[in-house]
Amino acid sequence: MSLQPVILSGGSGTRLWPLSREAYPKQFLPLTSEQTMLQETVQRLDGLDSEHPRLALGQLDPLVVCNDAHRFLVAEQLRLIGRRPARIILEPKGRNTAPALSLAALAAVENGDPVLLVMPADHSIRDEVGFRSAVADAATIARQGAVVTFGIVPTKAETGYGYIRQGPDYHLEDLSGRAYVLDRFVEKPDAETARGYLASGDYLWNSGIFVLKASLWPGLIERFRSDIAEAAIKAFSSARADGDFLWLDSELFAACPSDSIDYAVMEHLSGGLSAEASNDLPPAVVVPLDVGWSDVGAWSALWDVREPDASGNVLDGDAFLHDAHDNLLIAQHRMVAAIGVCDLIVVETPDAVLVTHKERAQDVKAVTQFLRRQQREEYRHHQQVHRPWGSYESIGQGPRYQVKRLIVKPGESLSLQMHHHRAEHWVVVSGTARVTCDDRSFLLTENQSTYIPVGATHRLENPGSIPLELIEVQSGSYLGEDDIVRFEDRYNRGPTEPR
Repeated sequence: MSLQPVILSGGSGTRLWPLSREAYPKQFLPLTSEQTMLQETVQRLDGLDSEHPRLALGQLDPLVVCNDAHRFLVAEQLRLIGRRPARIILEPKGRNTAPALSLAALAAVENGDPVLLVMPADHSIRDEVGFRSAVADAATIARQGAVVTFGIVPTKAETGYGYIRQGPDYHLEDLSGRAYVLDRFVEKPDAETARGYLASGDYLWNSGIFVLKASLWPGLIERFRSDIAEAAIKAFSSARADGDFLWLDSELFAACPSDSIDYAVMEHLSGGLSAEASNDLPPAVVVPLDVGWSDVGAWSALWDVREPDASGNVLDGDAFLHDAHDNLLIAQHRMVAAIGVCDLIVVETPDAVLVTHKERAQDVKAVTQFLRRQQREEYRHHQQVHRPWGSYESIGQGPRYQVKRLIVKPGESLSLQMHHHRAEHWVVVSGTARVTCDDRSFLLTENQSTYIPVGATHRLENPGSIPLELIEVQSGSYLGEDDIVRFEDRYNRGPTEPR
């Protein structure tokens, strides 16, 4: 029986604003290493087959469930580490983890009945060898028909996590570690209750990582949340394949209720919580995990997982501290200096600066809620906006004009398009551009320029082997990204998607 990694990449990571934005959330950022969190999640399983040959797992191509707006980010980040996805399932709208797993299970059972290893895309794990050993144990248990979750061995009386109470030992041969019957889930506790959990030794943090046979989940979700099961089946049955992408019908999926794996199913399986638990249900098992895990759910958590200096400070970028300790300073664009402070988080980006005490790190959501209500661009995008062909960033704007810097990757091109309200002047800074403007096609090189009139059908391509850098000056009565009529597009984007 094979193992199918399922990576849930639907999170928005708003508590790590301003680094994490709606259009480019934390799973696509290199927060704990040079690799992004998504890439770390995929590569974390490298070595599993050789370290545990009895499992006979074979190729571990990930099945990813993500927001359809992030599809090119997922595909590109997998390509950069030389991985081909089993499938990228595109959610038109986030509906939490239970519908996402329902879709993944439906896709997985088309290729047999693999054991699913369901993982969030944005967690950090330091001891990857220990994690793979726990995965091998969980897969062995799951092959016997159990539903397995990992419980994180707590290191402190944490009030920000849900907990799992472990029951009696779960006995099975060939396990390298311990496993327990899952007794019950408990909600996030207050500080006194959390201290009691820690002292008892019977409670683990809820990791949100699950292992089970693909064929097991459809029956469980049908039994406990038939409304989710029905909506997921309808959306999956009408889905459209496009290369590695699987597009869901937006109306059908919008009708799917939102719920988590824990609430929808797992709580019904735990023996101590629900009267519905019975002998005809699969056993629920928890495998303790002590591998330096973090969900990196807030800036204070990032400070915890980074390596500090002798004064407990974590610095990233052009930052300077004097007579200060236990701070996190991130500088992306400008030099940041702090004197005589402690327990602060300072995050600087080209378009925003966050300053907060570590104990108030969870309150960053107040900023993102404000930005969202005001429909501010700082909520959705960074100053540099990523596109499948490359990226652009605004470097100046005013009434009736805007200046942007475009980077087009080698071999890529923008769509064949037209604008009703703006003209564009392109100046090549480096590389080579192939320009289409109405019935003309020509090349531009460094320091050469061209003018695209209002209403002209045009396209920009990079035929070279190095990135094309170009300055674009827009002028006109309306400069929004939605002023676009798209005629051809190699990325199969919809008519209303930005260029």
